Amino acid sequence: MNKEFTERELDRIIEMAWEDRTPFEAITFQFGISEQETIEVMRREMKPSSFRMWRKRVQGRATKHAKLRTDDTNRFRCSRQRNISGNKISKR
Repeated sequence: MNKEFTERELDRIIEMAWEDRTPFEAITFQFGISEQETIEVMRREMKPSSFRMWRKRVQGRATKHAKLRTDDTNRFRCSRQRNISGNKISKR
């Protein structure tokens, strides 16, 4: 992965990855990184024990993968996030 992120962007990627209801596709849409690159960010930025706990929790989880979700869940925005516009992070 050769993309450089600001501290704020890294914090938002980690927050989105940690949220159970935010699919990896939302992170791809907003930041342009794949699921594998998200996993690499999490591995690099988290403590090893926290990373293992996160991976165990999200592996195969239907809400983290848009294709596995039910049709009634069609949004991926966090309730605290105002607007997603390309690669911009909304103000909190």
